[in-house]
Amino acid sequence: MKKTIENEPDAKEAIRSRALELGFDVVGFAPAALNENARNRLSEFISNGYHGDMGWLAERTQQRSQPIDLWPRVQSVIVVGLNYGSDEDPLEVIGKPERGSISVYARGRDYHDVVKKKLRSLARFIVDELSGDVKFFVDTAPVMEKPLAQKAGLGWQGKHTNLVSKTVGSWLFLGEIFTNLSLGPDSESKDICGSCSRCLTACPTEAFPAPYKLDAQRCISYLTIEHKGHIPREFRRAIGNRIYGCDDCLAVCPWNKFAKKTNEFELEARLELKWPRLADLVQLNDTDFRTIFSGSPVKRLGRDRFIRNVLIAIGNSGILELAALAKARLIDESPLVRAMAVWALLQLLPNKNFQQIRLHHRNRETNIEVLKEWDNPY
Repeated sequence: MKKTIENEPDAKEAIRSRALELGFDVVGFAPAALNENARNRLSEFISNGYHGDMGWLAERTQQRSQPIDLWPRVQSVIVVGLNYGSDEDPLEVIGKPERGSISVYARGRDYHDVVKKKLRSLARFIVDELSGDVKFFVDTAPVMEKPLAQKAGLGWQGKHTNLVSKTVGSWLFLGEIFTNLSLGPDSESKDICGSCSRCLTACPTEAFPAPYKLDAQRCISYLTIEHKGHIPREFRRAIGNRIYGCDDCLAVCPWNKFAKKTNEFELEARLELKWPRLADLVQLNDTDFRTIFSGSPVKRLGRDRFIRNVLIAIGNSGILELAALAKARLIDESPLVRAMAVWALLQLLPNKNFQQIRLHHRNRETNIEVLKEWDNPY
């Protein structure tokens, strides 16, 4: 016979215990309501256009603003966190221009798959043992995860707008279970960033117009992952060799003194994704790209946008030997790739050599964005 919440005063601890058994590092309980401050921050983010190409953020804003608008039956929100920390300095690769920097979170298996599997087991436990109805989410629904996590006591939103935990630092994947069970909330985490501003000053593209405010259109993670078009020229130099995401604002946080390596083997970095060679990556065709990044969140980016990013890194490398590989991409089928091949060559080659290549290729080009790269060198 199933248990009921009325006969189970320690239901929270049963859920917490089960979540930790499943491998989650932290778990907390939040009320199914967000305060006005969280709603206002979302509204301001959208109204300022800081979301850029991420039109899905502007959609269903009402459901994002209140859990009950996403599911009317929700009474409580269980928030879990899974540590994906590395035992290496995530910024070390930035000093190796022949290599590409892939954000720590994307070096292992796609976190959606890993977290969802564990969440499904936890949800089944709540249904079977506590007769609760549930819905669970992993970064794929209109849920304001970080404000809910703060209300659940997992940490606070730092000045870089990401969650910071006193126990595991900055490296957390979040997941949520909405339930119709009335579970008492945990104590909300307090913001203890104090006067520290390391995350703000570390940003290579100055993506923070003010503390606790992010202009995603300037963020390297947005530019290299979410942005579908040509990356604006003003940001290309600052991107350096970051070919998928950016960890700078997270990595410099002093609270990472409490960070530890993940215990989840599926999230550990695959060797070929730690410090990949730009010379190898730029030559990938679509089949090779899909094979290498199978099971990785990088795969969702698609080959063309990924090679776009790699060519920017090549242009920033200062390694003349990579110019021949960039030149080979001038006849790529993708205009995203061809445009950045032009830019990379302009950075690497003496003007005389660049102009010789331009004479051969420019008149064959038909895409207006690629022509802009040929005709507006800087």
